[in-house]
Amino acid sequence: QVQLVESGGGLVQPGGSLRLSCVASGGIFSIYNMAWYRQAPGKQREFVASITRGGSTNYADSVKGRFTISRDNAKSTQYLQMNSLKPEDTAVYYCTRMWNSSPRYWGQGTQVTVSS
Repeated sequence: QVQLVESGGGLVQPGGSLRLSCVASGGIFSIYNMAWYRQAPGKQREFVASITRGGSTNYADSVKGRFTISRDNAKSTQYLQMNSLKPEDTAVYYCTRMWNSSPRYWGQGTQVTVSS
């Protein structure tokens, strides 16, 4: 049974930073590509960043240069370091394990609110 548990969300002022974590269980973490998505109120869920099992990364244009995705296979954990946060980054952030280039399993989400 696959479980993905996110943590690290919260309230932060514009320009601040947060680091999200996602601990995975069930399956061999190191062989899967992983990603982060987010969903703002009234909007569709959107891609944020992905990381392959080999460590190659990809980012949405809206977060490029501000967010960094990484993974620690020994801890079965992926991270999303978010810097220079903007109010438009406010959303629920979801961890996902990919399969055939598509999200296959989802975490429960963690709320990120950027506000002064």
